[in-house]
This record gives sequence, C-alpha cells and structure tokens, in this order.
Amino acid sequence: MNQRSLALAEDEAVSEGSTAVPIDRRRLAVIIEARGWLRTPYHHMGRVKGCGTDCLMLLAEVYERAGVVPRIDVPFYAPDWNLHRDAERYLGGLMQYAREVEGSPRQGDVVVFKFGRCFAHGAIIVAWPRLIHAWWNAGVVYGDADQPPLAGRPARFFDPFLVSKF
Repeated sequence: MNQRSLALAEDEAVSEGSTAVPIDRRRLAVIIEARGWLRTPYHHMGRVKGCGTDCLMLLAEVYERAGVVPRIDVPFYAPDWNLHRDAERYLGGLMQYAREVEGSPRQGDVVVFKFGRCFAHGAIIVAWPRLIHAWWNAGVVYGDADQPPLAGRPARFFDPFLVSKF
C-alpha cells in the first residue's frame, strides 16, 4: 500500500459526530483493494480484476488480497439461486469468515442485502452508507445504501476482522 493510497483511504475515515474514528491499516487495505476493482465488468462467478466478477467473488478476492482471509473456494451457484431457495447460503458461507455486528458498521465491514428470498447481495463498506459492490448491469461501482435499489432493503453487517482463519 503506497502513501498516496493510504492518505486517500484515510480521508474517507468513518466519523462519529465531529470526531473521526481511527481506521486500522487492515481496513484501509480492504478499501484500497476494493477501489482497484472499480469498473471491473460484472460476470457471474468471475474473480479476475478488470475482467469480471460478481458481488460474492468480489468479497472473496478483496479480503484475500488484503490479507484478511485465506483463499476461499466457492462452490458453483446459479445466478438466480436466491429467487428459488430459502436457505441462507450466502450468509452461511460469510459467517465462516466474519461475525455479525450490531449497530453502526465500520469502514471495511461487509453489508449483505436481502434480494429475492434470501440475503444475497454483498458489498464492502467504504463509509456507511457509501459502499463498493458488483452490480449485475454495471459491474463494480460505488453505491449508496440510502438510494435505490438498496434503500429500504433488509441489511445485515459483518466484521471479517474479528475472525481469523490463518
């Protein structure tokens, strides 16, 4: 992580009231890596920066490259699995690498939104409600949880820094 990237990421530190919360370097590494994926096209189950990814593989690649989790081998899933099943497969996999948190999310945490019958769309929190996610018709982009199509959807927050798989 170079000094310029670190300074840019620190500028987006989460603030509580008028006091900025210090952000540790692991969280900054996640944001910097996620930014490197911006403009990557959407591709179901893809995990190649600049070529294609989806929301799940974006999380797996970003947190691995930032040194937060080991390589995650994700089994095949249909693009519309969440429309036909009640099983919380996305959450089940995520909870092996992160703990659910209550209250305000922190920079570098994961948010998962409910789409269809399940929680099935994940994103990386930059500074709530700002996030980075892979969207089916736009690729990897910045998003705002207070704007459509995310606004009003049930959301759950996870901290991958509380669980170490190394």
